[in-house]
Order: sequence, then C-alpha cells, then structure tokens
Amino acid sequence: MAAEGIHEVLLMDVFVNPDVIPHNVSHAFLASVILIVLAIVIRTSIRLVPRGIQNFFEVIIETIQNLVESNIGHHGRKAFPFICTIFIFILLCNFMGLVPGFASATANVNTNAAMAIPVFLATHYYGLRFHGFKYVNHFLGPIRSIVALPLIIMIFITEVLSHLARPLTLTVRLFGNMTAKHLILGVLAIILPMIAPVFVLSLGIITCVVQALVFTLLTICYFAGAIEEAH
Repeated sequence: MAAEGIHEVLLMDVFVNPDVIPHNVSHAFLASVILIVLAIVIRTSIRLVPRGIQNFFEVIIETIQNLVESNIGHHGRKAFPFICTIFIFILLCNFMGLVPGFASATANVNTNAAMAIPVFLATHYYGLRFHGFKYVNHFLGPIRSIVALPLIIMIFITEVLSHLARPLTLTVRLFGNMTAKHLILGVLAIILPMIAPVFVLSLGIITCVVQALVFTLLTICYFAGAIEEAH
C-alpha cells in the first residue's frame, strides 16, 4: 500500500520527478491513461454477449445508470457520462493506493478539489439549463412577498453558503477517508502481520468502493436537487 507522502519513494518516481510533478498529479494522469487504454480495448473488442473486462465495466456502468435514473429520472441521461466517469476514476485512484509502490491520487486535497469544483459548476449549469432564470427560486425559500423580504434575504444567504460549501465537503470527505484508510490499514498490518494481510486488503477494497460510491451519490443528489421544482 502507498499513499501520498513527502519522503515516500514510489515506482512512478523512476519516470517522473516528484519534486517537479507531485505524486497525486502523476498518479492521476496514470489512472487517466489506464482508463483511456481500457476504453479503447473494450471498444475495439466489444461483444454482444459481454465477458471479461467488458462484463466488469458493464456491471459498473449499469449500476451507476440505475442510480442516476432512480434519483434524477430520465433528465439525468445527459449527466450520466460525467457522473459515471467520476465514479470510475475515483474507484481506480482509490485501488491504486492498495498496490505497493503506487499512491492514491484521491488521498490528496488538490485531486479531490479538481473533481469537486467541476461537480459544483456542472450542477448549477444543469439547473440553469433546465429551469432558466427560475432556477434562482431554489435560493429564495417557499415564501415570496415583499413582507417576507428579510426572510427571503436570510434564506438566500444561507442557501448560497450551503452550496458554496459543497465542493469543500466533497473534497475534505474523500481526502480524510482515504488518508485515514491508509493510516489505519498500515497500523493493522504492523500489529497483526501474520493474519492481517487478507483482512487489511479486504477492508481496503471495501473502503475504496464505499468512498467512490459516496462521492458519486452526493454528486447525483446535487444534480437531482438542481432540476427539482423549487417550493
């Protein structure tokens, strides 16, 4: 297992100078290259009856598609490629941290912020495209009259602050959980070196999947909230 560390020597250091390009950047690019290559391979060898790696990715895509459609509805089809790409990318980055000599790009705040900010911008763009100018009603509360103007202003400020906090919470949650996962599993491996490997690896895999799923579910909820009718 490997995670982001200042003095940590990783396999990627043979090809990329970590003092010039940080570990999180080099491993994020590596994850992107792996996904692009896999997409090309699957596309060129696609079968009507899936098997192998094609079957694995179809299961993932179908699962995310069901989550999107059940929470956003048919309107979520346009957002599905974006959401599914984020899930697969985070999942792969998380798993890379379980491989000796590699690091989890998601164990770095900058990588997570680079995903959380586009999610923030995309949800509001999606809401504006769906509702037009009426999208502002999501920030004004249920009562709209001149008498309730102070309440409307207070609700507007609260809503704006809560929306601005979304990319921060997405970033910190994934960063904190992935960093904590590495530390906890490392301690368990030291305390129980004989019986821990299988348990540590199993716990690590579960954590990687859950954290990718949590980030994706929150993204889906934000998109769903953007297209719902304001009350």
